[in-house]
Amino acid sequence: MPNRNLSSLANILLPHLQKIEPDAQFTYSIPVITSSAGNKYYAKVGNTNEKEQYLGEAESLRAIHNAAPGLVPKVFASGVVEGESNKETGRPYFLSEFKELGSLSAGSGEVLGKRLAEELHTFKSSQGYGFGVPTYCGATRQENGWFQTWEECYSIMIGNLLLKLKGRGTFTELVTKGEEVRARVIPWLLHPLRTEPVLLHGDLWSGNTGTDQTNGQPVIFDPSSYYGHNEAELAIARIFGGIPTTFFSTYHEYMPKSEPVEQYDLRADLYELYHYLNHTVLFGGTYSGSALQKMNRLLRECP
Repeated sequence: MPNRNLSSLANILLPHLQKIEPDAQFTYSIPVITSSAGNKYYAKVGNTNEKEQYLGEAESLRAIHNAAPGLVPKVFASGVVEGESNKETGRPYFLSEFKELGSLSAGSGEVLGKRLAEELHTFKSSQGYGFGVPTYCGATRQENGWFQTWEECYSIMIGNLLLKLKGRGTFTELVTKGEEVRARVIPWLLHPLRTEPVLLHGDLWSGNTGTDQTNGQPVIFDPSSYYGHNEAELAIARIFGGIPTTFFSTYHEYMPKSEPVEQYDLRADLYELYHYLNHTVLFGGTYSGSALQKMNRLLRECP
C-alpha cells in the first residue's frame, strides 16, 4: 500500500501504472516505484514552478525515444497534478522506465557514438531548427521556437545567454565581445555549412550518460533537446571530459565532420562557447574567462 504521505501522488500515478501492469500492486518510494511482479519505474516529481522544465524534459525524452528506441528511459506518462483540494496540485511529474546505471564504459561509449551517428543525428525535423517547447539546459531556459536556418537559430541561442548576462551588469566585456561573435563569427562559420536540423540531446556530458547494468547498453538522460547541427552535440562532452575517447572516434567513423573540415576546430570552439556562457549564467564568473578565451580566438581567426 502507498505510504500515507505519498497517497496523493500515488493516486495520480496509479492509473498510468495499471495501464502497464493491470493486475499488479505497487510499492511507492518516490522516485522509485516497484510492482508486485518486481518491475521498477521512475517517477520524477517537481515543484509547482518547474512545470515548463518538466514538460521540456518529457518532450525531449519522447523525441529521443522515437529517434533511437532504448537510448533513453521511455516515458509512460507526464502531466501536472490537478484537483483543488490536493496538496500536490500544480506539481509536474513524469513516469518512466527505471534504469540501473553504471558509468559509461569504453564499450558502451563506442555503441553510443554509433547510435548517435546512425539514429539520433539522422532524425530530422520538417519544421526547421529549434524545438516545439522551451527546454532547460541546467536551470537555464532555452526559448526555442522554429528557425529556417542554423545560423539564425544558434545566433538567437547565444543572444539569449548574453541578454541574461547583460542584465547582471558585471559582464560588460563578455557581452560586447559576444555580440561581435554574433555579428562576425557566426555568419562566417555557419552560413556556408550544408547542414540539416537533426535531433540533439542538448546537454550530453558524462553526468547525463550511463551504462544499463542489465544489458551493457548506453543510456542518456536529462536532455534539453533541440534540432540543430550535429557537431554542436559534442561540445559539452569535450569540455568536461569523462566520456570515453571511443565515443568520439566511433561517432566520426559513422558521421564524418561537416565541410569545410578545416574549420571543424573553430566550429567546436563556437559550440563550446554556448556552454561556457551558460555556465557563467548558472555559476558566475568562474567560467567567464574560458568564454572570453573562446571569443578572442574566434574573433582573431575571423577575417
